[in-house]
Amino acid sequence: MFKRKLAALDHHAPDSFNINDEREIRNLVLWLENQKIRRYKIEDRAPLQATGPEWNANFEKYCKDLASPIADGSMAEKLEWLIGYAVSLEYSDDADKYKGQTAENVSKIVVNVPKVESSNPLDNMDFESPDFKKGILALAQILDVTPHPDHLVTLKAVSKVVRERLSQEALDKPNNIIVKGKPFPFQEADLGFDMGDYVLNQAAKILRLLYIHDLRDLQTGINETIVAVQSITADPKTDTKLGQVGR
Repeated sequence: MFKRKLAALDHHAPDSFNINDEREIRNLVLWLENQKIRRYKIEDRAPLQATGPEWNANFEKYCKDLASPIADGSMAEKLEWLIGYAVSLEYSDDADKYKGQTAENVSKIVVNVPKVESSNPLDNMDFESPDFKKGILALAQILDVTPHPDHLVTLKAVSKVVRERLSQEALDKPNNIIVKGKPFPFQEADLGFDMGDYVLNQAAKILRLLYIHDLRDLQTGINETIVAVQSITADPKTDTKLGQVGR
C-alpha cells in the first residue's frame, strides 16, 4: 500500500516493505526522519533508534511533534500519513521540478520494461465507446433486462442472466434452474414498518426480498457442505485387524 509513495521518495526497497515487521517499521521511520523530514536535530534522533519497547512511546511523541492528525489510528494509518507528509516536503523543496510533470509527460518517459502483448481481446476493448454501449443495450433488450443509466451496471445484470439462464447446465436441465410459478406480488406484501413514503416503502420491500434471496443462497451452501461432510462421516472405513478381544 506504500509502494508508490516510497518509490517517489527513492526508498531503497519500496516493493518489499513489510508492514507486519516491527524492525522494518522502525527502520522506515528512522529513514524518513534522517533523509526526508528532518524534524529533529541529529543528536535528538536517538529515541527513534531505540530497539526496545520504549520505541512505541518515542514514535507517538514523534507523531505529536509533527502534528499528525492520526492519534488513535492503526500503525498502517500512522505510517500512511507520515509517508505522505514526507512526500509533501519533498515536493515543496523543489516544486518547480514537479509542476511540469503531467500525466502525458510521464507517459512519454521511456522505461526499460518489456512490452507484454495480451491475446485477450477484452484487454484492447474500449468500455466507454458508443458502440460498446449500444451493444450492451441491444443485449439487454434481447434478454429482457431493464437497462440502467450506467451501462456497466446493465452489463453486470446481463452477465448474471447469461450465467444463470444460458449456462450449459441451465440449457440441459432448464426445469432445475429456471424458477417457475406465479410471481410473488411484493407490492402487496406487508413491509412491517412504514417509512412515510410510498416509493421508499416499495424500495424497502425489494431490498428485503434481495436479502432473503441471499440468505437462501447461503443456506443452500451450508446444506451442501453438511451433506458433503455427512457423506464422509456416515461411512467410516473400519479395519478389523486392529481390534482386540480381551486383554
